[in-house]
Amino acid sequence: MTTSDLIELYATSDALELAMLVRRRQVTPVELLDTAITIVEALNPRLNAMVIETFDLARKAASNPPAGPFGGIPFFLKNIGSMWRGTSLTNGLGYMRDFVCDHDSEMVSRIKAAGFLLLGRTNAPEGGWSIGTEPRLYGPTLNPWNLEITPGGSSGGAGAAVAARMVPLAEASDGGGSIRVPASCCGLVGLKPSRGRITYGPETVDLWHGSIATLCVTRTVRDTAAYLDAVAGSVPGDPYLAPLPISPWLSQLAVPPRGLRIGYTLKQPWGEPYAPEVMNALQTTLRLCENLGHYVEEHEMSVPLEAAWRHYNVINAVETAADFDRMAAVIGRPVEQAELAPFNWSLLEYGRSLSAIDYAHGIAAVRKASQHIAKDIAAYDVFVTPTLTQTPRPVGYWSMEDGDLERYLNRWSDAGYLFAFNMSGLPAMSVPVAETQNGIPIGLQLVGRYGDEATLLRLAHTMEQELHWDKRRPPICAT
Repeated sequence: MTTSDLIELYATSDALELAMLVRRRQVTPVELLDTAITIVEALNPRLNAMVIETFDLARKAASNPPAGPFGGIPFFLKNIGSMWRGTSLTNGLGYMRDFVCDHDSEMVSRIKAAGFLLLGRTNAPEGGWSIGTEPRLYGPTLNPWNLEITPGGSSGGAGAAVAARMVPLAEASDGGGSIRVPASCCGLVGLKPSRGRITYGPETVDLWHGSIATLCVTRTVRDTAAYLDAVAGSVPGDPYLAPLPISPWLSQLAVPPRGLRIGYTLKQPWGEPYAPEVMNALQTTLRLCENLGHYVEEHEMSVPLEAAWRHYNVINAVETAADFDRMAAVIGRPVEQAELAPFNWSLLEYGRSLSAIDYAHGIAAVRKASQHIAKDIAAYDVFVTPTLTQTPRPVGYWSMEDGDLERYLNRWSDAGYLFAFNMSGLPAMSVPVAETQNGIPIGLQLVGRYGDEATLLRLAHTMEQELHWDKRRPPICAT
């Protein structure tokens, strides 16, 4: 097979298809890895999706990858959180540029066991609390659909890499939309699983009271389902335990859902009304759901999300301050103001200014809002909102150089329907249902009942079969 043939095969196949070809000995892990490296070297200078390279480690692993469901498939970790022994992890911070992981997190162990070849780490914003990807340390990641717009964040490097066909899927994590936003901006599938579905161990027991989840961004629903099968599950002592399904999520895709009760909202959470193209995408998709035999009903959420957002930021500000205290013990000194973007310094100072009582009130308010959210949409098998109420913003819009905390956090109204399901722990996924007139992806968010990722995946799979989003390619991609 020629190099061009391999590139075309790699670019048009999802991870499960490539893994099957490896098992049938029609292609080798080394060939896939060499193809991925060729594509990364060609496209990354334009997109800046990968910021830490581990090609030599991947080549060593390619000689004998584990016989897991993704044996021999190239993969990127995100440059936030995931510990990989002997490799660099900076969280997008110059302050951490010399940090080297001394162990593997449980999730990375499971990723390795699934057979992935780890090529490196993708770009993420400084500290991760942004839905753009423009850290000082590495510079901005650009969107392969249009270099002038953001690929989203915080998993923006992952989104750009998968959309451009550098890898068929990549690790992503989400504390307020950071899986779903890049999925929407880059035309991908992005599932934030239920609270407790993914362990934080062994180094961490809890993150933001179960509001952060790690999974992936993919081009196909079946890759998402198979990845969830490979990495889901708790470890002893985890504070949240999501029930495992009676059969693998991948196998459940074979049975289309019937007669779902689907709710939706046409009202913005706060801020600007839905952009016209977002509204059109929502209404067109709801008609598709009706044509698939589901019952569709408008329902205005009664939860005051803007107020809940303020309380949620009390929690993450305090947790940010605590994180920097823990980092200081590892790095050997506290972070200095000049080492942080103005937004992050403002968030850190805000967290330090809050009292234990402020923090307790914030937690109580968030948990009450979470209870309200779950009750508010409990009548529906699936609840549908825009992933982003506006089309993707220009590069620079989410720059963390803005130190005005209030102004910056107000902009998150674009993603005002995302953090709600981090707080409540409900599963939520973005699916790429439409494009703007100039070809920019638009995603919609599907929200399920707690522990019921299966219904979301099955509905998304039927949508994918109708809309063929896995066949769309951005202008900048492997060809």
